[in-house]
Amino acid sequence: MGTDADKAELDREFSDFVAGGWRHWAHTAVLLTRDRDEAEDLVQQVLTRTYAAWPRIRRADAHAYVRRSVVNAYLDGYRRRQRLRFLPTSHHEHLLDEPVPDPGDAAGDRADLRALLATLSARERAVVVLRHFLDQSQAETAEALGLPQGTVAATLSRALAKLRVSATPSSNVGGTAGSTPQELFR
Repeated sequence: MGTDADKAELDREFSDFVAGGWRHWAHTAVLLTRDRDEAEDLVQQVLTRTYAAWPRIRRADAHAYVRRSVVNAYLDGYRRRQRLRFLPTSHHEHLLDEPVPDPGDAAGDRADLRALLATLSARERAVVVLRHFLDQSQAETAEALGLPQGTVAATLSRALAKLRVSATPSSNVGGTAGSTPQELFR
């Protein structure tokens, strides 16, 4: 690394990087964990590890590196706990106070989306968030989760089937019916 000036420049660069991506990573983590405090802890944990590796990280891939790390850290924590810890919908309406801007997004739609995602397993939720919230390809999702592409496709298919059933007008989730992922996540 060299001089103190070099270290100061790396620190400034990392601070700018974090400032530019924090809300996006935190929003992704909230969708995964369903808890704002847990999401912030998860992102902080990932960024601590990222800071330690910052001199070795290719800057062009840095955002993808953090995003993949957030998902992997979430899944690792889930595997350790071996259970999901969700709050009832009415207790976590505040979780997405300042979401990443989303065209056509309304508070009711966010609440419906969170309620729908709560019906999925951790792996299913991770696949749906990566594929449809973060717009990752099947190959990118498979790489991020360390799964074969066929497993990603099967998991996504099961998850979307669950979401379609949960989103029918007769469900408690506000009647956000849709047969395609784009309709489900509008």
